[in-house]
Amino acid sequence: MDSSELYHVKQQFILGAYKTLITSSLPDESSQDYIPILLYKVRAHIALRDPQSALKLIPSGTDNVALKAAASLARYVSGTDTDTALEELRDLSVEVEGDDAEGSERDRAMVRVLAGTAFARAGEVEEALETLGADTEDLEAVAVVVQIYLSINRPDLARKEFERAKRWAEDDLLLQLIESTIGLVTGKDSYSNCSSFYSEQIANPSLSSPHLLTSRGVTRILRNEFQEAKSDLEESLAQQKDDAEALAAHVVASGLAPSKKGEADDLWNQLVSEHPTHPIVIDVAKKSQFFDECAANFTVPPTAVASRA
Repeated sequence: MDSSELYHVKQQFILGAYKTLITSSLPDESSQDYIPILLYKVRAHIALRDPQSALKLIPSGTDNVALKAAASLARYVSGTDTDTALEELRDLSVEVEGDDAEGSERDRAMVRVLAGTAFARAGEVEEALETLGADTEDLEAVAVVVQIYLSINRPDLARKEFERAKRWAEDDLLLQLIESTIGLVTGKDSYSNCSSFYSEQIANPSLSSPHLLTSRGVTRILRNEFQEAKSDLEESLAQQKDDAEALAAHVVASGLAPSKKGEADDLWNQLVSEHPTHPIVIDVAKKSQFFDECAANFTVPPTAVASRA
């Protein structure tokens, strides 16, 4: 059973309170919580797109397989020699299989989660699913599997994976988050479950998570609660101004809600300038190009002039 300190750190990571997590102190190196908490801090830096800070936290020459995998994931995310980083993760995934594998069961499970995450980001969906395990009973692995299924538009398989996990997992916070994520994508019960979950977690006075605010903001957009969505997204950006997802959602909310003249256009220009590779920016650019190509195939006839009798 996890200690109260490790449980709280895990809760912060699961709910996206990354900035709070990275500023917290580490336990003594002799503590059994040292490696697990260090891993969550490293992963929080990676989630904040700061892989260099993540690498600085990992002791050089470490023998811990989970820390090795975290270092490889950080190098992959940094974009430097990504092929080598993926090969390192493949080797570690093989290394942790078998009864005589190095590391604790927690460490070996973490290797699979980190490797599966990297493979999914690289577009290697089948390899990611195989690494994570079809019948895994590690809830973090299930969460990544669900995200992969949702990313390839297979919410049916995501739901099936969630229902399978419910048979062996306790009423865990991560299990509730998985259910809410599926609900956000599928719109089940008019998004009531995910809306309630995000609101409940946001109300927690010991937690500050812009990720949760963004999630509730997106949910409110889908529920046509545009002004409320804008409020959530503005608060999220106030806490984490460089968050591309919050800014993209704010663009959508401002475009749909009554707002100041030019506000949506200004936000859109900011998104394009600061996050040119964001999926919504790329998608709009492609659609704009396609429209121009289609328009070029038509010749606009001259304006008809009424003849005089």
